[in-house]
Amino acid sequence: MTAPTLARRPLPLLTAEQIGGLRRELADVINYRKSGVSVNHIVGCPLECGYCVRHSFDNFAMKTPRRLMSDEDAVALLTSHPYFRPHRTPIQLLNRATDPMLPQVKPHVFAVLRMLDDKSLTNHVLIITRWRVSDEDCVVLNSFRNLRLTILVTHSGIDNPAIEPVNSTIAADSLRILHEHAERYKTVLYWRPIVPGLNDSAEHIERARELSLTAHATVFTGLFFREEIAAYYDEHGLPMPYDGTARRKIMPEEAEQRILDAFDTARIPGAAPWGTLFRKTSCAVAYAHAEADYNGHYGVRELCDICPPEQIALCAKAWVKPDLDEVIREARSLGAVGNVEVNGRAIVVEGLDEPARYYLQHGFGYQCHDRDKPHLYRQHGRAPIGWEAENGPDAT
Repeated sequence: MTAPTLARRPLPLLTAEQIGGLRRELADVINYRKSGVSVNHIVGCPLECGYCVRHSFDNFAMKTPRRLMSDEDAVALLTSHPYFRPHRTPIQLLNRATDPMLPQVKPHVFAVLRMLDDKSLTNHVLIITRWRVSDEDCVVLNSFRNLRLTILVTHSGIDNPAIEPVNSTIAADSLRILHEHAERYKTVLYWRPIVPGLNDSAEHIERARELSLTAHATVFTGLFFREEIAAYYDEHGLPMPYDGTARRKIMPEEAEQRILDAFDTARIPGAAPWGTLFRKTSCAVAYAHAEADYNGHYGVRELCDICPPEQIALCAKAWVKPDLDEVIREARSLGAVGNVEVNGRAIVVEGLDEPARYYLQHGFGYQCHDRDKPHLYRQHGRAPIGWEAENGPDAT
């Protein structure tokens, strides 16, 4: 199948002056995040989700998608990036400032996928959407022969239109269509953001459990509640979900336990205790593709207690504690200072920003943490809001 022809006219390009007026986080097309190198050469979204991370970039008011550069230039920027490893580095497309399945955006997504696939790259590629996916879209998604492609469908079930203007039935329908037609790609139910008192009732949880049956895996997570989002809530008179803000996602312990209790299928003969439910995105993606987790979460064993036994076995086989001298050489070359440690859970470094830590993490298949921002036992990667302090003997 040849590269798809743009169904619409290409999105207009922003001028140099307009790009100069963007926050640096948006003007930089390539960002390295935990789930992979993120390519964001299109900004602007009309969906107006009240909790959108675009509030943090002062970009929520841009409703019409625009390009920062051509698709060809974005691919060249990605594949020449110093942190990009062919066949290894996970890739995310347009996950910061737009929805990749908007009608005017998805032709560009398909074009980028085609270029990457034509390079015979086998990297994981993640596309996150809450918008409409058609049968015809699935034909295109099935046409990529090399990429390990996963479509994550965001579904919140929030029925307050001031917070979630997009009816969640749109995502539910897209998930079913994607799962029905999946051949060469995988689908994940991205159940988020879960907010106590808003979308965590027994009815909401049961709805998500039913939807999980039409996905290859399900991942659940909480809310990024940053100061900019709190300000938006206050300005629009929306109910404040928490008394404070946090740099990490908020997922209270009580809410998690209620979800686990509802998903517990241990009484069903032959069923995995919690089905295909995961706490981390990369765990769900890896399971869907029958591979070990590329983020090395197996080192944080309390995350694995809900994983299917066959997935735990895969991750255990692939998880190897890296050689300390090799880690020190790599970390120092990236600018690490102070003591470099490799313990039973993670590589622990000082002085490295997130991209450098994720580069190490994906390179070694082993968690990499900042000593100054510890991942507490059972709270791994989450804000402390809603959790009692609890540290195991090997917590970092």
